[in-house]
Amino acid sequence: MSDSASAGPVLIIGTGLIGTSIGLALRRAGHDVYLSDSSAQHLRTAVELGAGTDQAPAGVRLAVAAVPPDAVATVAEGALADWPDAVVTDVGSVKGAPLGQLLAAGADVTRYVGSHPMAGSEHSGPDTATADLFDGRAWAVTPHDTATPEAIAAVTRLARACGATVVEMSPVEHDAAVAKVSHLPHLMSVLTAAQLAGSPARHLALSGQGLRDVTRVAAGDPALWQQIVTANAAEIAILLSAVREDLDLLLQALGPAAAPPGSLDATLRRGNAGRRLIPGKHGAPAAHDATVYVQVPDRPGELARLFADAGQAGVNVEDMHIDHDPARPVGLVELVVREEAAARLATELEARGWVAHR
Repeated sequence: MSDSASAGPVLIIGTGLIGTSIGLALRRAGHDVYLSDSSAQHLRTAVELGAGTDQAPAGVRLAVAAVPPDAVATVAEGALADWPDAVVTDVGSVKGAPLGQLLAAGADVTRYVGSHPMAGSEHSGPDTATADLFDGRAWAVTPHDTATPEAIAAVTRLARACGATVVEMSPVEHDAAVAKVSHLPHLMSVLTAAQLAGSPARHLALSGQGLRDVTRVAAGDPALWQQIVTANAAEIAILLSAVREDLDLLLQALGPAAAPPGSLDATLRRGNAGRRLIPGKHGAPAAHDATVYVQVPDRPGELARLFADAGQAGVNVEDMHIDHDPARPVGLVELVVREEAAARLATELEARGWVAHR
């Protein structure tokens, strides 16, 4: 972000998790950042965290609308009008709807290019922001037909300055993609979690890590997700119709009537195949991993000791999960490592006194 298309201050409008994290990432990279938010509390917190200043800028070259989906078009339109020399982007999770609204309003969209960092969590607000939130993560940049090359370049440099990997695609392609990899999974998580309502405590006591994994994102803000789902309704509806067809096949396979031979097995195997398509760490192709299970006492310092011992064994931990035992003061930690390192890690950990197995 050093040439004339993006030099000068960056204005971030909205200081929630994403906006504040962008500010922190840009400050880490040495850029001047100005912050604005209708919430005085959020703005004050973001400034205290070091994401930028709340002083009014004399001019900006790049404005970032980091606001909820319903407000993206209005905020972007205002930024285009207020800063006639600035490139404007947004970081919302739907791209087609705000572009359409800007076109309908007659805004100068030659300086507008939407974008979407594929990072975040079920939490919200500036308190959960970090400078490394986007490191190694995909960041979609979604130019449209009339966007200038300078605007596209400026938004691309923004993403890279935040440590992200740029994936360029059209707004239409983006909305189809995120419906599949983000919006539908969220709704499936919500539907699964909703089935737990009213369950007896003795049933919930059987919950394991699988349930926690599947329902984690269901903790997201319902008001925000209602906006996201509504804005991308057409693409999500296509996928939900396909899911409904699969559910009908499952019900048929589980019911008393005769189901097509092998239909249940075929559905389960399609799930296996789809899971293998998910890229691995840092966007690399999915690797062949294995899991080493380790019993860890539930007391301070034990998890740190486990990772130190894994490091001493020369094994990199690719991922991990913790499943707490409700009946004993121990947790079962799943260490995901490269397949060729799993046996060695289990042996090394056992030699250091851990109860470990593959």
